[in-house]
Amino acid sequence: MTDPILIAEGVRKVYRSAGTDVVALKSLDLSVPQGEFLAVMGASGSGKTTLLNCLSGLDEVDAGRVVVDGHSIHELSDAKRTRHRAEVMGFIFQAFNLIPVFTATENVELPLLLTRVPEAEARRRARETLVRVGLGHRLDQRPPELSGGEQQRVAIARALAGRPRLVWADEPTGNLDSEMADAVMDLLGELHAEGLTLILVTHDPGVAARADRLITVKDGQILSDELLGAEDGFEAGAEPVLVR
Repeated sequence: MTDPILIAEGVRKVYRSAGTDVVALKSLDLSVPQGEFLAVMGASGSGKTTLLNCLSGLDEVDAGRVVVDGHSIHELSDAKRTRHRAEVMGFIFQAFNLIPVFTATENVELPLLLTRVPEAEARRRARETLVRVGLGHRLDQRPPELSGGEQQRVAIARALAGRPRLVWADEPTGNLDSEMADAVMDLLGELHAEGLTLILVTHDPGVAARADRLITVKDGQILSDELLGAEDGFEAGAEPVLVR
């Protein structure tokens, strides 16, 4: 068995507003081996994005422990947690989150510069990674000049340029048509096959079917946790079978 890159134990998250407490995560436990492709599904408001934010350290937790690559991330100072996140993790979001006045290369190299990678090295790695995701001909184009699928590839390159061990993807195909979505998922599948650990939040059963494993979240808890594969009869586009 591969050692876990992520371990969550008893994670609890409460949102407080106008004197009302909303429990978004309820004593959640999860272990993810290095190299796994894990899909997270659930209805809107089920807690799947909160899970991503809390387990990656983007949000604080109210209880529990999260260990990523050997570090209990919520016990780190803000500065150390930010550096650990930059060195170990990459992020891909539905909205791309690209800077429109920057070229594709500049968008990818910016996070590297913020972690003090030398300028020449950051530029080399940015261009190299864009070539890797099929955008060698679009290095100097700005986001408004790119298609949605190309913009998401820039976002993937940005997530990969820091050479992370774990990539979080929150609805990475949500703003794409089916053809572009398939191309993006093909790329993520290739990267996973090369050893990348990928945790992907999605509402699309066809996207989830690409994963090694599927967890379904409801009311801040893991409702089901199942391994996927051809032997399970889990076809792209099929509704997942929930194990209760």
